[in-house]
Amino acid sequence: MYRIIQQLKNSKKILLATHIHPDGDAIGSLLSMGLALEEIKKKVQLYNESVLPAVYNFLPSIHRIKNDPGEVEDYDMAIILDCSDLQRVGEAAEAISRIPVIINIDHHPTNSRFGRYQLIDPKAASTTVLVYRLIEAMGIPVTTAVAYAIYTGIMADTGSFRFSNTNSEAFKICHEMVGHGADAHKVAHHVYETISLKRVKLLNMLFDTIEISENGKLSLMTLTQNMLHATGTSIIDVDGLINYARRIENVKVAALLCERAGARNPRSPNGSSFHVSLRSDGSVDVANLAAVFGGGGHRNAAGFDVHGPLPEVKKSLYSIANHLL
Repeated sequence: MYRIIQQLKNSKKILLATHIHPDGDAIGSLLSMGLALEEIKKKVQLYNESVLPAVYNFLPSIHRIKNDPGEVEDYDMAIILDCSDLQRVGEAAEAISRIPVIINIDHHPTNSRFGRYQLIDPKAASTTVLVYRLIEAMGIPVTTAVAYAIYTGIMADTGSFRFSNTNSEAFKICHEMVGHGADAHKVAHHVYETISLKRVKLLNMLFDTIEISENGKLSLMTLTQNMLHATGTSIIDVDGLINYARRIENVKVAALLCERAGARNPRSPNGSSFHVSLRSDGSVDVANLAAVFGGGGHRNAAGFDVHGPLPEVKKSLYSIANHLL
């Protein structure tokens, strides 16, 4: 961490980025790291390629996150947060790779160790935990905006402190963030208790797609582009909906197959391209399952991309369920 701190102190203009379709931890780590660096007079640009989920609009300074990284030649450093691989930032990955110094801050066990410097701890409950450690080590005061971002990131990645990655450090930091002004009820209300009518309609359509493997241990949900169009929603509205399939009795692993927009693969002209999200009840390491398809993630939450006809994709998942679960 010492070398990272020295690099941060010596830098002048920093690009901060996180993965496409960001979740609460991605947004929280991006905001908290960027706002903290501004406290020590650094020039920062906060970047994310995607439209941000509306449930996080309550966060102070959320408007600071832009979908344009600017001119990469202007930066002497990039900080990549909550990304197991640099490509996870999206289309700007190649341009960002040319920035002289890249710092990789992440808690995914499948991290590819990209960048000149890494702050990686798979035992950390969230990437925002690592950002907090860094802020504390640098002696940067925690503002209310930073406290909200860190609290939200930890709460989101621990499933409101219900997932197995919840630990004493997570509770300790959140306690401190409340002391710095984060309103725990406000965060929970916006993240978990606010849902649009369009999202309710999408959830209803997703319920109709649920299938269960022969052994009852895998549940599948399928999201098509037509469903998004019919409900007036976008991919950001899908965040968290897979958990309904995971909660089905006796299910150990839930999979959400998301059809990508206009993603036809030349090698598979009759099939679509899907992103498959996996969630575990805690008894199965879905990062290992995702790795079979070239993906990765955490023990309880992982994903991968796959090409081919939907029936073939489902067949592959059912085969794994019947042999490994």
